Amino acid sequence: MSDSTNYASQANGDPQSSQLSELLCVSSTTLRQALDLVDNVLTKDDQLTVQSKYLPGSTIGKHLRHARDHFMLLIDCILGTQPYVLSYDVRNRNTPMESSLSEAHNALVFAISHLKELESSPSISLDQIMTLNAVTPFSHTFETTFGRELWFAALHAVHHWSMVRVIAGEMDMSLPDDFGFAPSTLMYKGSDGFTRKGQNLVE
Repeated sequence: MSDSTNYASQANGDPQSSQLSELLCVSSTTLRQALDLVDNVLTKDDQLTVQSKYLPGSTIGKHLRHARDHFMLLIDCILGTQPYVLSYDVRNRNTPMESSLSEAHNALVFAISHLKELESSPSISLDQIMTLNAVTPFSHTFETTFGRELWFAALHAVHHWSMVRVIAGEMDMSLPDDFGFAPSTLMYKGSDGFTRKGQNLVE
């Protein structure tokens, strides 16, 4: 059974559950694009650490780690205890997944599996209030919701996948046409690639 089918079957007609299922499906599909990159496109560990000529300081490994970290910080927060206080500024840098394909694979699979776990948690709600602490570089505190932050994490990852596409291009690597494009952009262009991938995810 695909992730999208599994999510839909658990929604049981509840609009709130359906919206949660859809956002989890988009998030999982987005992370699986990175997993596909690691498993089927990149062939050597050092491709993760090649410094971009056009995006100074950027590497594919850093972008994968950065985007995945946002999902994990959100997941860890919502699975913790109330009050839910979230900060995206407490990330660990220079982690093994930035330089090792096997470590990147494991880290991405771990994040995807935890997204699945959210679907079966009865306490998870898109409307769950959270407090977001952010440095902009000034310190700010905002009231937000789990649904808004899950949507942000997915679109934030797509933004970083677009930069991964630039770096891959510098190495003369071809990526799937839908890699690094927002689902709304693909729909506008008439592509069903993102939706199709969501419907054909491998367990």
